[in-house]
Amino acid sequence: MHEAKHGFPGMLGSLDCMHWAWKNYLVAWHDAYTREDQGESTIILEVVASQDLWIWHAIFGVASSNNDINVLNQSMLFNDVLSDNEAAVHFIANNFHHTRGYYLTDGIYPDWPVFIKSFTFSSNEKKRRFKLMQKAAMKDVERAFGVLQARW
Repeated sequence: MHEAKHGFPGMLGSLDCMHWAWKNYLVAWHDAYTREDQGESTIILEVVASQDLWIWHAIFGVASSNNDINVLNQSMLFNDVLSDNEAAVHFIANNFHHTRGYYLTDGIYPDWPVFIKSFTFSSNEKKRRFKLMQKAAMKDVERAFGVLQARW
């Protein structure tokens, strides 16, 4: 569906994290879940979402997981990727046959083949167009976060 909607063959979804305000935390856990820059207790939610707002993966970070990378390192989603054991996804892009799917991410994620990050500013028209398409596709996960927050 991602190819039909966004023009990205082999895309498994958009991946991102958000800080979720935690209003009813245990007082004993306050320091473990509070970042100085947030000013309140939050827990990080990592989500892979698709264009239809379907959440395919979600994990709440544990105590002291204060950024996307800390949560990623605890995420079961990427155990198969790191052990080179994930399901094959076949597609052709730029006249090359690929056998792995990928996730669209922002710039904080590591340089793994499974993450496609946006280009920095470029005068190259092809890269600029890709960046705009990717930004539109990344809205999927941001919309999913918005729906979750609106309900709770």
